[in-house]
Amino acid sequence: MEELPIGRRVAYWRGRRKMSQQVFADRLGKSKSWVDKVERGVRRLDKFSVVYEIADVLQVDVQLLLGKEPERRPDAVSGIDQVEVEEIRAALERYDQISAFFNAPPEPPPLGQLRKAVNHAWLTYQHAKCGMLTRALPKLLREAQAAETAYAGTDDSLASAHLLSQVYQLASSTLRKLGEHELSWLAADRAIASAQRSGDALLAGVATYRVALSLLALGRARPALEVNVNVANRLAPGSTEPTTPERLSVYGMLLLQGAIAAARIGDTASVRDLLVGAEEAARALGGDFNHYWTSFGPTNVELHRAAAAVELGEGKLAVETHRKLDPYGFGALLPERRAHHFLDIARGYTQLGDFEGASEMLLEGDRLAPSEIRCRPIAREVLTDVLRRIRGAPSQPIAELAENMGVAA
Repeated sequence: MEELPIGRRVAYWRGRRKMSQQVFADRLGKSKSWVDKVERGVRRLDKFSVVYEIADVLQVDVQLLLGKEPERRPDAVSGIDQVEVEEIRAALERYDQISAFFNAPPEPPPLGQLRKAVNHAWLTYQHAKCGMLTRALPKLLREAQAAETAYAGTDDSLASAHLLSQVYQLASSTLRKLGEHELSWLAADRAIASAQRSGDALLAGVATYRVALSLLALGRARPALEVNVNVANRLAPGSTEPTTPERLSVYGMLLLQGAIAAARIGDTASVRDLLVGAEEAARALGGDFNHYWTSFGPTNVELHRAAAAVELGEGKLAVETHRKLDPYGFGALLPERRAHHFLDIARGYTQLGDFEGASEMLLEGDRLAPSEIRCRPIAREVLTDVLRRIRGAPSQPIAELAENMGVAA
């Protein structure tokens, strides 16, 4: 990257952000022709103000565009910079199991110590501390990879594979929130392989719906629907395996993720059937729990009902579902899940043309979990839509949020 002309670096990061030249031009306030000339090197970028604006739109450190080693200046709230994302990428590119045939593998930490670190990482994720987790993931990935390699063929091989699958899942979910969808898919795919080596079918089920989430983010809704439903059918109550709370939770979450994928392709019948199946599983579970980090239960079913309505373009139904939520059940959910829901409902309000309502949902999410809102490209898109379409000047709180997120008011 350092050797490429700046125009090529702009094209590279635009592609990574899944932006067409037209979308990129619109966000810059430039013409598509201008963007094309910059990327081909016909037009020079000789004003730092323009380079900084491009970096802001692409959400990368300006030093990356200039071909220099970026200074570590994480966002004041999310604590994330592109260097840390690249370190996660580098950790995912390690193949310790192969290199172990030729060299001694790195010394792993004791499994007990690693297990504590992984549990702490899950708590960090579900409390929406995205910046903290992003900083921890490269080291955690390296240690979990080294542990699986070192303990292969021993009594601890299953446990080390179990931990590695969890770390890959954490990486996948974090990267997806940051808009790194292909890298998220890679981590989720690795999570399934490690889960299979661990011998834990439920862990493989959880890894499956993280693969489906990555596929959905990549615009592949139908494969996401199929993989969720296929694995859910294998875990359905009434099979040869006992119906435990853990099994119900993983089964139910697969159905919920399948409903979101079905909504993305407009399959209302499948959305309805999958939500009904998840409701039945939640009733059998008897409450909201966090088995296998699913946060599954009756409340999460309603949150996904609202999210599916948004995907179907039924903003009114999404908002009505939100208003009927049990306040106690919703308040007991972990911050990541609640902030995600506020973002979904903000989208629902924009579908109704209620931009004041959308603004309030964004602010609620930001008050609860700033990192969950400020690090996510989808939140920037919703806020941009609100600022463009709201009548009159935005309120001071929403204007301050826009400033903090680098979104032009």
